Amino acid sequence: MVQLSNNEGVIGESAASSSGTRNALLIAAAAALVASAVVVRSRTQEAERDNPPLGSFIEVEGVRLHYVERGEGQPLVLLHGDGSMIQDFALSGLIDLAAKKYRVIAFDRPGYGYSDRPRTTVWTPQAQAELLHLALHRLGIERPIVLGHSLGTLVAISLALQAPDYVKSLVLLSGYYYPTARLDVPLLSPPAIPVIGDLLRYTISPLLGRMIWPAMRRRLFGPAPVPEKFMDEFPVWMTLRPKQLRASAGDAAMMIPAAYALHDRYRELAMPVVIMAGDSDRYADMHVHSEALHQDIRHSTLHIVGGAGHMVHHFAPEEVMNAIDEAAQAASVERRVTGRAAFPAAVQLG
Repeated sequence: MVQLSNNEGVIGESAASSSGTRNALLIAAAAALVASAVVVRSRTQEAERDNPPLGSFIEVEGVRLHYVERGEGQPLVLLHGDGSMIQDFALSGLIDLAAKKYRVIAFDRPGYGYSDRPRTTVWTPQAQAELLHLALHRLGIERPIVLGHSLGTLVAISLALQAPDYVKSLVLLSGYYYPTARLDVPLLSPPAIPVIGDLLRYTISPLLGRMIWPAMRRRLFGPAPVPEKFMDEFPVWMTLRPKQLRASAGDAAMMIPAAYALHDRYRELAMPVVIMAGDSDRYADMHVHSEALHQDIRHSTLHIVGGAGHMVHHFAPEEVMNAIDEAAQAASVERRVTGRAAFPAAVQLG
């Protein structure tokens, strides 16, 4: 018969206690994840019930895209930024303003709002542009003005580079155009990682996203105050649904590589290009991005909005409409032949 010494007994009891504590923590963590998943599922269902699709659907290459169409006349395509959806343009008033004189087509980009985002494709801005180009053809849209906001500018530029004779002109708002180090990319990208990202998206990521939403909102709009209409009506839980978090995280992960792949090609853009940015943008520095793009595209025009942050279309929708009008009136053929700019090189607004 073997007897344990006192020390051996204490060690055994300590190991058992440690194992018990570890098991209890694992059980508690699992319970917390289950509880989080239940909350996320409930809030997702509630968000979709309260925010049904605003427009129509079109299926292209097996991908179902949601879009809103308003007005008549010269086609104007609106492409929202990362983490957003059609409602952003609607709440800014831009869709209603533009529909008075243009045929406005606003898409939920792949994975956002009610548009699909199959896992079989790596959804770079170029891939999104290809899909949207096919969708526009299916809708009978020819020679559109294409407006992109934030990351949507890279999709707009990709479309113009792929189909230079198709895009009439570009309007680029608060864009990210050049590869720069960003702290938010490693923070926002994990939900796009297979398996681990799936677990995060269906449990804690939406809850963490809701916690930091007020700070993110201030960063996007600052230094200007957040409009009350946006505060009250923007469906934040729609942006925190697991499927949209995957799209947003994927776009965030692709942001720097996409800018790197495109930035040497900006000089190829021969159509009229109108660039607009807020002078106090905290998300995409105006000097690093918009001013540099204006230098690369010699025939472009640059409009700087004083006191505005990243959400320039909310801060100055009438000025954005002026930019759209300028893009519509630009003589594309004359620019290609003579290289002459139709507008002043830079304008300070506000």
